[in-house]
Amino acid sequence: MNFDTRGLPGVSVVTQAFTDAVEKQSGALGFEPGVVYVPHPIQNRTPEELAKIADDCVEPVLALLQVSTRKT
Repeated sequence: MNFDTRGLPGVSVVTQAFTDAVEKQSGALGFEPGVVYVPHPIQNRTPEELAKIADDCVEPVLALLQVSTRKT
């Protein structure tokens, strides 16, 4: 959110276990952030699993960043 208030697009990458928390916090702040959800948990993942998670979320993150830059 701090990025957006400064005119910089931002995206949060959050594990799926925190979907409800993101929604509640966003509602309380009156802010609709760009969020990409990844599988939970992250700890205890192998380097290969983490690389796949990162690879899988690159396109959605870039897409949200592009939407954010078009709004400003």
